[in-house]
Amino acid sequence: MKFYIKQKVFSWADKFTIFDESGNEAYWVEGEIISIGKKLDLFDNLNNHKAHIHQKVLSFLPRYFIEMNGEDVAEVVKHFTLFNQKFSVTGYDWQVDGDFLAHEYEIYRGDYSIATISKEWFTFGDAYSIDITDGVDPVGVLCVVLIIDAIIAQSNNAKISFTFGG
Repeated sequence: MKFYIKQKVFSWADKFTIFDESGNEAYWVEGEIISIGKKLDLFDNLNNHKAHIHQKVLSFLPRYFIEMNGEDVAEVVKHFTLFNQKFSVTGYDWQVDGDFLAHEYEIYRGDYSIATISKEWFTFGDAYSIDITDGVDPVGVLCVVLIIDAIIAQSNNAKISFTFGG
């Protein structure tokens, strides 16, 4: 299965449209405008709520939860490393590895790759291509990709703010 995530640029809240490989809208994502910590909701093309993503605010390192049907089903944690970024997804037993600055990474279960993520360059707004192995829940994978995008964007914004004193 292949999906494409496209961020809507001119929006007050985070908004993403997720297309299937035929170019049809499969899912859409909307963030809360005013909230403590990042919050995103994932809906299918029939407007059924599929997942809620929320950030644990008082945490030394970025930590997000994926909630489905009112229960936390997974936790995405960014680990402390000096030179490269590392993420784990408890609940799904996944690890995420790759070049996050270039937005080229994979999600693994053990030694088995279950998804490959690549940033589409030269687009207006962020756009990603996600290739998911058959039989893997696409909602979980899409939530992990959205979380990693949020963590990297937060990190980049913090660097810019620190660099320019704002």
